[in-house]
Amino acid sequence: MAEHEIHEEDHGHSIAAWTAVIIILVGSALASLAVVLTSTPLFVIGLVICALGAVAGKVLSMAGYGAVTVNGPDAPETGRPEVGVN
Repeated sequence: MAEHEIHEEDHGHSIAAWTAVIIILVGSALASLAVVLTSTPLFVIGLVICALGAVAGKVLSMAGYGAVTVNGPDAPETGRPEVGVN
């Protein structure tokens, strides 16, 4: 591996990904607390929050806050030559 290797993957470093992760973490924490407290309604609310987190991430991604692909069909037109190893 080169010392200054160019990475073309984004690994989800975007507003959409982080928003989805944070919402899903809150929902899973709430559902976990519900298991300890044996509360079925609280558990269901936690699962609904997890589902809303996934939907929020997808909506934000579709709104343009998601990761940008480098060589995909939705890659931005930069007019610059490609850099890196394909």
